[in-house]
Amino acid sequence: MRLDKYLKTARLIKRRTVANEACDNGLVTVNGRPARASYEVKVGDTISMRFGMRTVTVEVLSVQENVRQAEAAALYREV
Repeated sequence: MRLDKYLKTARLIKRRTVANEACDNGLVTVNGRPARASYEVKVGDTISMRFGMRTVTVEVLSVQENVRQAEAAALYREV
């Protein structure tokens, strides 16, 4: 699954276009490297996102296309 779609599906970022812009601006890294929105997310990847002065780091536990809002938090684990 594409990185921008994963961020939206996991409810880490509200909209896919915002996730795409964050990737383009270098605010999202995967495994310590800046990642493009087209990066294919795999189980075990570590995703870091910068929101102003705050950085959120999560580990991918599962990659699924359709997830309910209540189950979205099960796709990742905060590190």
